[in-house]
Amino acid sequence: QVHLVESGGGLVQAGGSLRLACLVSGGTFSQYVTGWFRQAPGKEREFVAFIGRSGTLTLYRRSVEGRFSVSKDSARNTAYLQMTSLKPEDTAVYYCAAAKAVDAVDQDRQYEYWGQGTQVTVSS
Repeated sequence: QVHLVESGGGLVQAGGSLRLACLVSGGTFSQYVTGWFRQAPGKEREFVAFIGRSGTLTLYRRSVEGRFSVSKDSARNTAYLQMTSLKPEDTAVYYCAAAKAVDAVDQDRQYEYWGQGTQVTVSS
């Protein structure tokens, strides 16, 4: 059974940075694609970023392009979401998700495995 655990969330001022980590266990990390999603209070969960199996393919939602960067370290079975120039509207619970393959990277139902989420709060 594949298990995902996020870490690295917290409270940061606008303009600050955070790096989220997603540790994957129970499977061969290099066989999985990884997505990052977020859910703000009262809103639906939304796609944030995607990284392919090898790490060469990355995709982002438009509002975070140029500010967020996704990467992975297969030796550590860990995916990362580096977030810079954070804005109050980035406040949400952030989730990582994994699947062996997805047809649409921005659709959460495509992902089989999910972490428990980590809270990111950006103060103005």
